[in-house]
Amino acid sequence: MSLVIRLARAGTKKRPVYHIVVADSRSPRDGRFIERLGHFNPLMPKDKTERLKLDLEKVQAWMKKGAQPSDRVMRFLDAAGIAKREKRNNPEKAIPRKERKATEEEATKAKEAGDAAAKTAATAKVATDKAAADKAKADAKAAEKPAEAPAAS
Repeated sequence: MSLVIRLARAGTKKRPVYHIVVADSRSPRDGRFIERLGHFNPLMPKDKTERLKLDLEKVQAWMKKGAQPSDRVMRFLDAAGIAKREKRNNPEKAIPRKERKATEEEATKAKEAGDAAAKTAATAKVATDKAAADKAKADAKAAEKPAEAPAAS
């Protein structure tokens, strides 16, 4: 049974309040939970202390038992200084989808052009190697003919 520390939504329509709970990861978001650890009210101003109430001792105890915090709960724990949240790195998130597609298309075209240039360079090298081999054969034949000609005279 994998345990998760996550938010369970409560409150009325368009006025959410979240309970911070420990639950089995298979149970529904607002369904069965094991223990309530605190609450979060996103409608309150950020400077109010009543916005987030969390029992840090219980959270630490559950984390020692193997409970994994969700992303949002991990933010709360990082702000409280209990757990360190790793910074995410997605540099393409800020780029609009149309621009991302355009750069991907340009990259594929450049790759295809590079492949085509490499192919033409390879065929040109083969052609020059073949021409050099033909010239070497002609020189060898030319060298044999003058050697035979004086001997015959």
